Amino acid sequence: MRIPTSVDVTEDMDLDAVDLVDPRLYSEGDPHPVWAAMRKYDPVRWHPVGSDLGFWSVTTLEHGSWVLRDHETFTSQRGTLLNLLGKDDPAGGQQMAATDPPRHTKMREPLQRALAIKSVERSSEQIRAHVRRLLEPAMSREPFDIAEAATHLPMAVTGMLMGLPEEDWPRLTRLTLMSIAPDDPEYTVAGGPDAALRQAHRELFAYFADVVRERQRDLSDDLISLLLSMEFEGRKLGLGEVLSNCYSLLLGANVTTPYVPPAALDSLIGTPTLRELLDGADGVTVSTAVEEALRWASPANHFMRHALRDVEIGNRKVRSGDAVVVWLGSANRDEAAFADPFTFDLRRKPNRHIAFGAGGHYCIGHTVARVTLRALFDEILSVFSDIERAGEVEHLASNFVAGIKHMPIVGEVRSR
Repeated sequence: MRIPTSVDVTEDMDLDAVDLVDPRLYSEGDPHPVWAAMRKYDPVRWHPVGSDLGFWSVTTLEHGSWVLRDHETFTSQRGTLLNLLGKDDPAGGQQMAATDPPRHTKMREPLQRALAIKSVERSSEQIRAHVRRLLEPAMSREPFDIAEAATHLPMAVTGMLMGLPEEDWPRLTRLTLMSIAPDDPEYTVAGGPDAALRQAHRELFAYFADVVRERQRDLSDDLISLLLSMEFEGRKLGLGEVLSNCYSLLLGANVTTPYVPPAALDSLIGTPTLRELLDGADGVTVSTAVEEALRWASPANHFMRHALRDVEIGNRKVRSGDAVVVWLGSANRDEAAFADPFTFDLRRKPNRHIAFGAGGHYCIGHTVARVTLRALFDEILSVFSDIERAGEVEHLASNFVAGIKHMPIVGEVRSR
């Protein structure tokens, strides 16, 4: 998804002509002027889909944070992504992402402890080694597709944490991309997006079923072993629950981490801000740069909830059962919450973005993602003295993930 450095908002913009569900809007178009107009004139807006479906679009940080936090009013169990609009999520009540507190909290706690900062930092050197290996081809000063390379980084980290064989990582990366971008020409199949989604789900669940059967015979200290051994409601998780959460962990990792660095670089290349970042200007830290990059990229494009009761959002009457979609990329550009939201500010503090969601469903892998991104930014800053474009940028066709899939660059390697 293209990220402009400014938008022009006019009252006469025809919002009815915009289809926020269309993946091509995010690969070929630019939703930011649309979202800006909605924030100003219609921040909670009904979006029809076909003749009998639709959802409420929520575009401000205040409303979006409330919808994501208030699980007693807005449920996750009927589906959290637009591809499930009008259908009940088969993972509802089984998968953490599709389970409401307090059951969600109890299911999440063991994994939360395993993914806490102290636990993740024990793997920091391995994560850094994966980052160095990813950047190694860029040392040749030849064009290097940093976006394509970055798509493999979360699989390396998550594969390590889940105890998955390295030779399987490329296939799992592709299957996950098919799941999140089945409309993209690189990831669809002959039968179209629906067939691509079915194939990806079928192969991923079959893969994890084999891994789980093998892991049951020999538990280790990886995340899959934890899912198999943890107690939940006085029992062990069933096979369907284990498989569903394996899929969710893999999907979550591939949604956030890989699309943040390319989005940041795409906006910074050729600007004085990149020079400040590379030169370590006063007040600029890797941590603040990563947080601003997360806000800027907002790689998870939307989350969906369903109203459990009649409720009013921004003077709009939302009926019980209505779908409500929070557009994270819009909330993270909210003029009421962020000063100069279309400026990449390396020193932005506070930075209360919701790139990882909000409330009880705040991304369980946020610590892993932050550690990985800091390692990647650290290496980029230590390796390169300058970065230039070396080709056209291509965006992912997906209404769920806002991401760059190809971005050739040439880096000037620092003298050692």
